[in-house]
Amino acid sequence: MRRIALGLQYDGTPWQGWQTQPHRQTVQDRLEQALDKFCQCALITTCAGRTDAGVHALGQVVHLDTSIEREPFSWVRGVNAFLPASIAVRWATEVAGGDEGFHARFSAVVRTYHYVIYNHPVRSPLWAGRAGWVFRPLDADAMHASAQALLGEQDFSAFRAAECQAASPRRTMYSVAVSRQRDTVIVTLRANAFLQHMVRNIVGSLIQVGTGNRPQAWVGELLTSRDRELAAPTFSPDGLYLAKVDYDARWGLPQENESSHTLPFSLSF
Repeated sequence: MRRIALGLQYDGTPWQGWQTQPHRQTVQDRLEQALDKFCQCALITTCAGRTDAGVHALGQVVHLDTSIEREPFSWVRGVNAFLPASIAVRWATEVAGGDEGFHARFSAVVRTYHYVIYNHPVRSPLWAGRAGWVFRPLDADAMHASAQALLGEQDFSAFRAAECQAASPRRTMYSVAVSRQRDTVIVTLRANAFLQHMVRNIVGSLIQVGTGNRPQAWVGELLTSRDRELAAPTFSPDGLYLAKVDYDARWGLPQENESSHTLPFSLSF
């Protein structure tokens, strides 16, 4: 059996998240249908990070095991021929398999997410499904300062979904940056892993700081409290992008350069 790693991008708007469901309206279901048509056999995929309904990916990574031999370009072009416009395989490569081999989820060392907020008094149809919307003015500098309390290895129970199945709430946050470009505010988070709804819950709380409803110290206090009920509601999935998944260089993945994992549209219109 060969293990194949695939790099994936998708617009999550039409899909009910990554993970397969009985209704078959997920990214995993649609990808596996395309693989079935390409390979004429059923293949099961494993992803680096399961995304929720409406969440997008710039750099999702998946792996699959198969006895079929194909060139990397054949996996890309062949599978894409059976995928809708909202999903595309960007690269493919063969990696070591087996118990000690590459694993899309467990071999990942860093995951990066972007959250895009459209900050304007009036909603824009051009941003529908692509950004969260906040009509009150946001202080991006205050949000950035507040977010620095999240750095390091922490218990993120205050930002964890009630239905989260992770064995531990502890995660290591490497960086959080909040910046503004005209009417958009971008939150970028890098961590070893994320809990269910963790990014959207953090963003919701940072927005409370940005609007002045809460002081800068509030996010750090939430973290210490470990109480989800004290934090802000889960924010919209529209502006969330799984931007990049980093792996040890020994796997030799054809990861694209950093610019390929930035947002694929202008933030100034």
